[in-house]
Amino acid sequence: MAKTTLMIMAAGLGTRFGEGIKQLAPVGPGGEILMDYSIYDAMEAGFDEVVFIIRHDLEKDFKEVIGNRIEKIIPVKYAFQELNALPEGFEVSQGRKKPWGTGQAVLAARGQVENPFVVINADDYYGKEAFVRLHDYLTAGTNTPPGIHDICMAGFILNNTLSENGGVTRGICEVNGGGMLQKVTETYDIRFENGVLSAREEDGTENILNATQHVSMNMWGLQPEFLDELEGGFARFLSGLKPGDVKSEYLLPRIIDSLIQGGRAKVKVLETKDKWFGVTYQEDRESVMVAIQELIKRGIYKEKLF
Repeated sequence: MAKTTLMIMAAGLGTRFGEGIKQLAPVGPGGEILMDYSIYDAMEAGFDEVVFIIRHDLEKDFKEVIGNRIEKIIPVKYAFQELNALPEGFEVSQGRKKPWGTGQAVLAARGQVENPFVVINADDYYGKEAFVRLHDYLTAGTNTPPGIHDICMAGFILNNTLSENGGVTRGICEVNGGGMLQKVTETYDIRFENGVLSAREEDGTENILNATQHVSMNMWGLQPEFLDELEGGFARFLSGLKPGDVKSEYLLPRIIDSLIQGGRAKVKVLETKDKWFGVTYQEDRESVMVAIQELIKRGIYKEKLF
């Protein structure tokens, strides 16, 4: 059976969270953070190592809070996502402050990953089912023709991924009858208002969504060669930026959607009915702590996780 890697993106700035480092906010009874639960679930599912993608300015705190503990129970590697980590010939636009998005984050781990891997966000709780389904898919092998990326994705139900404290961003998915992803569209400010599930498209257009449709929570199962795809794509992304653009991001849903539309990827959607929760806003932290306590009462997790 192939070895598998869990890659955790933990370099984001968390601008909607406010003060503090949201990736390191304690939510469990023993001071556990959300990453602890993801790592625990991944280990149960059979993952063999963890790669943390962080920033250099987070390194000291990150290792003190979680890294030094986790490396005692599973092999750990670090990759660093930095604003100025650009291909030769490119420079950071004046006024740009945040990193370049999830595509650049995963690309930062090139050279660190040799196995099929699952990438997740540090500040999301995904539940046990998704880790098992993605791990089993990745270890089953692939019959994909050369030049076609074999990808899997945890398909969450939109209604299970909303925050009570504000709008969220999700990859809205179109899935065919065979469970294959046809299209994924990054969609913003999704929230219930007056009984309607509203959202905003990238161009600002308002939209009404179906609460039962599948969404991507940036939980993708990928092969190591996908990192080569990211490297070439990042240079093309940077070349297409308009002068003075300080906000555009190189995002996994858009990258993967482009590969699908170009006939260069097949993406299996592995549905999970688990309820997501995460720390997007400072106000989310209390509800996450309550949710963790409920999972402990149900016997899903031990009071002392590790």
